[in-house]
Amino acid sequence: MKEQRDIFLQASEIALDRRHRRILNYNISRYDQTVVNGKKKYVDFRGARDFASSVKDDALAGLEAYTEQFCRKMESRGVRVFRAVRRQEALEIIREIIRENQSLLAVKSKSMVTEEIGFNEFSHTMGVKAVETDLGEFIVQVAGEKPYHILTPAMHKSKEDVALLFSREFQLPEHSTPAEIATFVRKYLRVVFAEADIGVTGANFLVADVGGVALTENEGNGCMTVSFPKVHLVIAGMERIIPSVAQLPFFFQWLAVHGTGQNLSAYNSMLLGPATHSEIDGPEKMYVILLDNGRSRLLEEEEWKEALKCIRCGACLNACPVYTNVGGYTYGTTYTGPIGSVISPVMEGLKEWGHLPFACSLCGKCTEVCPVKIPLHELILLLRKKKEEMHPDSLLWKGSINLYMRLLLRRKRMDMVNGKLRNLLKRRLPDPLGKYRQTADFSHLSFSKQWKIQNR
Repeated sequence: MKEQRDIFLQASEIALDRRHRRILNYNISRYDQTVVNGKKKYVDFRGARDFASSVKDDALAGLEAYTEQFCRKMESRGVRVFRAVRRQEALEIIREIIRENQSLLAVKSKSMVTEEIGFNEFSHTMGVKAVETDLGEFIVQVAGEKPYHILTPAMHKSKEDVALLFSREFQLPEHSTPAEIATFVRKYLRVVFAEADIGVTGANFLVADVGGVALTENEGNGCMTVSFPKVHLVIAGMERIIPSVAQLPFFFQWLAVHGTGQNLSAYNSMLLGPATHSEIDGPEKMYVILLDNGRSRLLEEEEWKEALKCIRCGACLNACPVYTNVGGYTYGTTYTGPIGSVISPVMEGLKEWGHLPFACSLCGKCTEVCPVKIPLHELILLLRKKKEEMHPDSLLWKGSINLYMRLLLRRKRMDMVNGKLRNLLKRRLPDPLGKYRQTADFSHLSFSKQWKIQNR
């Protein structure tokens, strides 16, 4: 049976697909430019970043107290709040909610945590059809795929790819424009919204002092997910807590700037509970599941708990030179890119996912762009050290590296083998750069010898 490391190495060959890289780099470049422009609108950008980081630090330091406050406020308005330690526990709670409400059709707004627990697959076993209503999520669901990117699920597809997909699945014209496809999806989902009996969302933020679930989006599908069905189910990571509603306007804007470059997303909502008697729209019942699923392990480790500050903007993925070449599916985890390379090994096991911290050039760009100042490349380096401590390299490997170091640390030792002999060895031995690249020929004289000759 293949290990995850071997699967990663095999899947990473997607980097050789020039079309894939062209689509990915084009789509990311569109976001990059708008984000740069969005950041310029801040008079004191550094101060805003410090504020965002300090609020999340405060939230993590008092997480248990803030969570208790959130739960009390929500329950006082008739919301049933559950705390699930593990993925399977969350699914068992969902099973009871589905049975209690005899649900058959679920509509979902974009949520990575539902991907983390496998909500769609689980609901299918319960006889419930789950329909994604975010356009990007809908596209990958129709294609039978998983989200490719934390923020942009269909980032790996061109408009031509989507047009062909919808032509095959819905008999739209092969050369349908993005506007025509969006119009079709809007009409298609209107019917689904009207028939759905349960709406499922995540939470961008959980507001402790008022007990509110905050959602931000651009398509309006989130608003319809919580307005039409009689039941609203929220599944959120426990780290989504922020202390005060006074901080929410800032975070709505801060997330929008780093995710898409907008001043503010089109729709921003805070949900306080099921509809009251005076409200026409809204669910009759509301449930909230706060998921741990390994987050406590991050929280307990002083070195890594800062990773829980993440607001899921996707900035680190767009900045990462590894992600922008190998793409999202290579990682094999729900959370990809630099943030995934930190939280996946800790939450799901370093033994299985310990290779992910090595999918990094340590350039530090992810740390530079993080809106809440998570030192991602430093955490990745710490995980590499942890992996080495758990599974030390073989004596052969260590001996080879020591020999290599001794050779490189002395110019005379390096010059003992001239360019002619090096080229002979290069032709006889496997190329160290792999089968897709070719090492350049060595000069017959080393640089130091050439320098001495030219400066006599």
